[in-house]
Amino acid sequence: MSFLNYLVSGLSLGSIYAIIALGYTMVYGIAKMLNFAHGDVIMVGSYVCFFAMMRFELPPVIGVLLAVLVCTILGIIIEKLAYKPLRSAPSLAVLITAIGVSYFLQNSALLLWTSNPKVFNSIVGKGSVNIGALSISYVTLLTVGICVVIMIVLTTFINTTKMGKAMRAVSEDKGAAQLMGIDVNKTISMTFAIGSGLAAIAGVLLCSAYPTLMPTTGSMPGIKAFTAAVFGGIGSIPGAFLGGILLGVIENFAKAYISTEFSDAIVFGVLIIVLLVKPAGLLGKQVNEKV
Repeated sequence: MSFLNYLVSGLSLGSIYAIIALGYTMVYGIAKMLNFAHGDVIMVGSYVCFFAMMRFELPPVIGVLLAVLVCTILGIIIEKLAYKPLRSAPSLAVLITAIGVSYFLQNSALLLWTSNPKVFNSIVGKGSVNIGALSISYVTLLTVGICVVIMIVLTTFINTTKMGKAMRAVSEDKGAAQLMGIDVNKTISMTFAIGSGLAAIAGVLLCSAYPTLMPTTGSMPGIKAFTAAVFGGIGSIPGAFLGGILLGVIENFAKAYISTEFSDAIVFGVLIIVLLVKPAGLLGKQVNEKV
């Protein structure tokens, strides 16, 4: 496989990380919470799409829409039941709750669907476009295209719509935003809904590219996407996009040219080096706290 093929494959993987990282960075930027159950929402969305296409023989588009709908509702429920009561609690309590929700979703999936891996059929088939020695699969083209579209739409939504401006206000100061008449609870619920909907899309794209589905499918991609969000600057939407793309490319090149076994270690090593040089991430802003 040529250098360009490795690059394209890395961009595809990075685009998936970027979509997942956008959910992480939105929730942290607005609600100041680390939702470690985000990776398991990816898994739920993948299962919904899988059963819609395989069991009920629905078109892939309907399967994806059902996955987005279910994950959006699931995100709102998780926020209402697990995180809203802890809005004023210490961050450690929220973190432990997030881990608990993650294990709850994984074990629920084990009970419902067992641990047997399922083969996920790609939503766009297995064809590819050949340009000389370069071969680009339909899944890769779709993944990169969807990632760019999501990035543009999300940025426009945050910067121009009333809800987007409310999210920015809540991110800056919840108390002041509430005094200005903004419904903070509704805004945070909307943030979780959007992030969870994006997780469903990422899950379908992930399983289309790597067609094995099991209850732990979302765990490692979720951790790597969180790493991508930190890498780019958690709380920054462009940072999540850049971090995801770079992480995917670095991981793919590490597997190709260094070692498959040590690729994850190399990725996290690069993260450590970047954070030592720029603690807020590539596009993050350093915040000075008054004491």
